[in-house]
Amino acid sequence: MNRNSNSIDRRTAIKTGAAAVAVVAAAGTLARPYIARAQGQTDGPIKVPPLPYKDDALAPVISPNTMGFHYGKHHIGYATALNTALAGPAKDYAALSLEDIVKTSRANPNRAGVFNAAAQVWNHTFYWNSMKPGGGGEPPTGKLKDEIGKAFGDFAKFKEALARATIGQFASGWGWLAWDEKDKKLVIQATSNAETPLGRGFKPILTIDVWEHAYYLDYQNRRADYVNAVIDKLVNWEFAEKNLG
Repeated sequence: MNRNSNSIDRRTAIKTGAAAVAVVAAAGTLARPYIARAQGQTDGPIKVPPLPYKDDALAPVISPNTMGFHYGKHHIGYATALNTALAGPAKDYAALSLEDIVKTSRANPNRAGVFNAAAQVWNHTFYWNSMKPGGGGEPPTGKLKDEIGKAFGDFAKFKEALARATIGQFASGWGWLAWDEKDKKLVIQATSNAETPLGRGFKPILTIDVWEHAYYLDYQNRRADYVNAVIDKLVNWEFAEKNLG
């Protein structure tokens, strides 16, 4: 009796374990059709560039599942909305570059929808490039590291300030390291929704997305864990150095 019971328990455990493995494996591929759709999309003048790395390259900090839905569904969704507007009510913007659409639409309150879509397309492309596999840690010796020292004292203080501003951004938004064109120094900003330093007298250097779709599948409400993991393990300092110029 006990022998049969144990046998049943073992079979149940094996089946349950196999099912769990299948669920985990499926989770990694669920979003890949969205990536394929995003990389293959051609409708309209605004394109979503391919990811600069494979969809699993940022794991375990950001899972392939999050990457797929975030890049392939959300990012492509903003581009689709913008292309729809450019083919209709905002066709006078259709010949502009994406950056110029962001700057021009921001100044026109009647084009708030166009601004939101355009800024989100631009912000997301910038976000993907702000990270890389094996990134994070301190920036290498160079101009960027020197400017961080001038503006914040040292890297530890800079990291604390960037994390605090980004984690503390209320609701959806972005954390930014930017160059203040007027005062000629690095600054940290947190912006709401689609807002961006672009076109406001600041040059974006790097960004961290804190819309919930950027991290919720992996971290749920633990935004701080996500932000600190990006800073510690993914920040693309070479991209940031290039943006500083």
